[in-house]
Amino acid sequence: MRIAVIDGQGGGIGKAIVEKLRRELPESTEIIALGTNSMATSFMIKTGANEGATGENAIVCNACKVDVIVGAVGIIAANSMLGELTPLMARAIAESPAKKVLLPLNRCNIEIVGVDKNEPMPHLIDKAVQIIKDDCMKR
Repeated sequence: MRIAVIDGQGGGIGKAIVEKLRRELPESTEIIALGTNSMATSFMIKTGANEGATGENAIVCNACKVDVIVGAVGIIAANSMLGELTPLMARAIAESPAKKVLLPLNRCNIEIVGVDKNEPMPHLIDKAVQIIKDDCMKR
């Protein structure tokens, strides 16, 4: 299974996701760090991603080559992450045939109705990893 973790800005969310995926999934699982900037990519690689790439072209090229894409809900919103996530990136991610596992963070003015706003980030990451783990077991 190939999983792309997409993050930007400081890379903290992606780093936490990669760390948890690496602990929970089989060693054969390929985790690809895709950062909107080099700092985000670097953090994800240091925490256990098999490989990583940075920028618009890297995200556009790899979005259709993975089984699962995981990140904050803003990765499917053009110009989110203070403009780091371009319209081409958002479109490539949204149109990818990969399963999208998105964390409902309200940082890009998108609010998901029915989601508890007070849930801490570690709990959201735990839920995302469990969804991916369940999907991995079905294959």
